[in-house]
Amino acid sequence: MYQTTFCSALIQHLRVNKRSCFYVNLDPAAEDFAYEPDLDIKELISLEDVMEEMGLGPNGGLIYCFECIILRKHSGSRHLLIISRFLLESLDFLTDAIDPLTEEYLIIIDMPGQIELYTHIPIVPALVKHLTRTGSLNVNLCATYLLESTFVVDRAKYFAGTLSAMSAMIMLEVPHVNVLSKMDLIRGSVSKKELKRFIDPDTSLMDDDPTDSQAALESAQQISTDPSTADSVMAGGSFKRLNRAVAQLIDDFSMVSFLQLDVQKEHSVGAILSYIDDMVQYHEAQEPKEPKDEVEMDYEN
Repeated sequence: MYQTTFCSALIQHLRVNKRSCFYVNLDPAAEDFAYEPDLDIKELISLEDVMEEMGLGPNGGLIYCFECIILRKHSGSRHLLIISRFLLESLDFLTDAIDPLTEEYLIIIDMPGQIELYTHIPIVPALVKHLTRTGSLNVNLCATYLLESTFVVDRAKYFAGTLSAMSAMIMLEVPHVNVLSKMDLIRGSVSKKELKRFIDPDTSLMDDDPTDSQAALESAQQISTDPSTADSVMAGGSFKRLNRAVAQLIDDFSMVSFLQLDVQKEHSVGAILSYIDDMVQYHEAQEPKEPKDEVEMDYEN
């Protein structure tokens, strides 16, 4: 739910600076909002309903919500509302709300954190095409990918998260801002000098992974008893070669770099917003404003 926290921080910053925004929630599992959404997918469907009616778990239910159109089935004397291929074939829900907005609005779309939606399921790319210039709404989009800063403690997790970010960039094909979030959680445990190495990922990070020695020690203690355990496999040479291959792939593409975010600091949120503004060309779209003539200056005295 951290993406919802980030959206709330953006809205707060925009309000402080007297800017207009339109908040869309497309996470059917979201419940608590600091700011009430202007448009909420739960007006149509909730994850809880899907899980109950379809017998799905949280992950399957969330994906189902994004792969559905509204169908009506009769169950006795009541209508059972089921969503099936919703976002692909029933986009009036978004179009009718967004189309009247002027260019002074920043549209904030709160999405689920389910990584499958952005890496190998085509539903979100289809939504992006509808919203952007190739679709009917002609909206300048910028995707913001949040990776928890605690991942830098484990190089394998960091590169896995970075690979997911790169996959999302390729799938969505829109300007992208990648963010290391929750910076307050690693304050004091990771030095600023060390943290700079994670801003632009490269394979050298795998050369001095501090978890290697500990993992090797634990593996040596366990391998004599059961070499097939998960800990033994993940500490082995094949796992290290896989991580290095992933790091090399990311380095070869050279697409991903990160910004740092601490939502508790106003200037940090403002810095992220400035990048988003540039990518959606917000300032270029604004109409020039005439200077106020309320105060006349007497330059003769």
